[in-house]
Amino acid sequence: MKLNVVIEKGNDSTFDAVLEYSDKITFGLLGQGDTVENAIADFYNTYNEMKQLYADEGRDFPDDLEFIFKYDIQSFLQFYKGKLTLAGLERITGINQVQLSQYVNGYRHPSRRTTEKIEKRLNSFGNELSKVQFV
Repeated sequence: MKLNVVIEKGNDSTFDAVLEYSDKITFGLLGQGDTVENAIADFYNTYNEMKQLYADEGRDFPDDLEFIFKYDIQSFLQFYKGKLTLAGLERITGINQVQLSQYVNGYRHPSRRTTEKIEKRLNSFGNELSKVQFV
């Protein structure tokens, strides 16, 4: 069963990994950390603790869970800032580096239209990369 987990940067500069509501499960999960990596690690720690709690109580726990992580723009850019430069992202997305920097630092938040544009262009770039072959 696929479940969405939203990664968001909070006002206190920490990151949250929050399981979206689903009527298919009877529990919630949350991970928090000072980085996206730490929030995801804490999320999985919470998941394992919940799994153990259900086992200790003799309750059934779904064993086929797959988590799909979705990011707000600020969290995505923070997570990948050591891997993708703002100059590279500008070339891929068409969004000015200054504007991207403002999103990274939380000074501005992109409109829904801009978010969709960034997502579409990154996915298109990813599709291009998936076709690369070396000899």
